[in-house]
Amino acid sequence: MSVGELGCTYAALLLFDDGIPITAEKIATVVKAANISVESYWPSLFAKLFEKRDIEDLILTVGTGGGPAVAVAAAPVGGGGGGGAAAPAAEEKKEEMKEDSDEDLGLSLFD
Repeated sequence: MSVGELGCTYAALLLFDDGIPITAEKIATVVKAANISVESYWPSLFAKLFEKRDIEDLILTVGTGGGPAVAVAAAPVGGGGGGGAAAPAAEEKKEEMKEDSDEDLGLSLFD
């Protein structure tokens, strides 16, 4: 990631945090005030991005690995053949987790 991209990202986050609408002019002003030189297309590119996508949604989905895409990928694809193999694997995993949780290691916080 270039310095220009980072500067525009931080400027957009700063504007969002202050509740100021994110526009190309305001991003450019913040970047200029921070004494960062960016290519002229970066502020307008970031402004267009935040017109289409909510910055809060982007922040919340950073650590999720794609969010809804994971659920879509896990859905069975096709007629009837693929769904049967996935169900036993899920049941087996639940059973393994149950075994681990029932196990008492003899360690207690309140002994």
